[in-house]
Amino acid sequence: MTLKHKLKQIKEGKLSAVENLMNFSAKISTPKVKDLNIFLSLNNEAIEQAKKIDERIKSGEAGKLAGLCFAIKSNISAKGMETNCGSKVLEGYVSPYNATVINKLLSEDAILIGMLNQDEFACGASGETSAFGPTKNPLNPELIPGGSSSGSAACMAAELADFTLGSDTGGSIRNPASHCNVVGLKPTYGAVSRYGLLDMSMSLDVIGPLTKTPEDSRMIFNVIKGQDNFDQTTTDYRLPTADSHKGIIGLVDVQDFCNKEIADLIEKRTMEVAKKNNWTVKKINLPLDIVIETYYMIVYTEFFSCTRKYDGRRFGKKIEETGGPEVIRRIIGGSEITKAEHDGKYYREALKARNFLKEKLNELFESVDAIILPTVPRTPHKIGESISVEDMYNYDVFTTPASIAGLPAISVPAGKIDGKDIGLQIMAPHFCEELIFKLAEDFE
Repeated sequence: MTLKHKLKQIKEGKLSAVENLMNFSAKISTPKVKDLNIFLSLNNEAIEQAKKIDERIKSGEAGKLAGLCFAIKSNISAKGMETNCGSKVLEGYVSPYNATVINKLLSEDAILIGMLNQDEFACGASGETSAFGPTKNPLNPELIPGGSSSGSAACMAAELADFTLGSDTGGSIRNPASHCNVVGLKPTYGAVSRYGLLDMSMSLDVIGPLTKTPEDSRMIFNVIKGQDNFDQTTTDYRLPTADSHKGIIGLVDVQDFCNKEIADLIEKRTMEVAKKNNWTVKKINLPLDIVIETYYMIVYTEFFSCTRKYDGRRFGKKIEETGGPEVIRRIIGGSEITKAEHDGKYYREALKARNFLKEKLNELFESVDAIILPTVPRTPHKIGESISVEDMYNYDVFTTPASIAGLPAISVPAGKIDGKDIGLQIMAPHFCEELIFKLAEDFE
């Protein structure tokens, strides 16, 4: 059921906000769902909020999302709820305020169900690094759900909320959306406020929705987007004109970076949809050989910087003493990169590579409307399976270009290989989310 359909039922009195909440609560409390380890905590005030929303619905004063239920990644601040980033470092830390995106959703009478599991401090691509145990993939509990927004994607796959929010630094919304067969949007950097997000990499992090359909994603994005005085990276959102579209789609050559079956599936789906919609498909190349190194050089540096506040005096425990292996790896990497004797050399080189990638993408968008490539280069592995650090980082090879350049990108279901779900990714120029939604609907 789409969000539009459910809102219609609620408006017509066929379903109340309380009933909608209780239906989800009943599923969340089952042993089978608890074993998936999706939720870290639940909102004890949700029922009272739902009752008040039902009163507003009856009086005709309710918001656009009245009665819909949502859950959030545990690095997004929600007043009165434990916001622990999937880490023992912040275990017990209760947020004293709401993130801007939460205020926007609550003002439209959506109901917050709870906080979702994630890779610790968003450091991970599998959902396995949470200090509270790995999230399991509802479609196959032996497999990873992807990360770092593992709980956000798994929650949608298990249908435990109407929509969820996650954060995306280098693919952390799109990666798990691919593995869990749902839709995940990384908005343009600056389109959605980051105020209230416990950051991992301040120049890359973006908050975005995970939903069942592109239409649902558009609805939630249109609520949470916009300029925010608490976040100077945000800007007024302006749509490009429709007559600027060329009807040309760029398909990236990924054969050297990807499982061949995945590359073939994405090309096949693209050609099918292009033929149906009279698109021209143009084969293109991206400098994928430098994106992982560029991305992690920036992430290590910025993660080291943003974790200096976790010193054991102001927030929770000292991160160097309590953080997990992947968190410590990134802190050590960042501390080495930023040593005085290097004089910022490596970070500056990464920023040069970032500018090169931006210029390359801008050139490509002069001849194509959007770019299509796989979301993830391999199928999900089994939870606990031994994976090298290099292979784990390479999960991000197709998602990091949009992150590095600040572009909007969406992952939509593309099919299955060996019974495992595969996502197709669509990237577009800055603030072209509406084009992305249109193309994503064509792939639906």
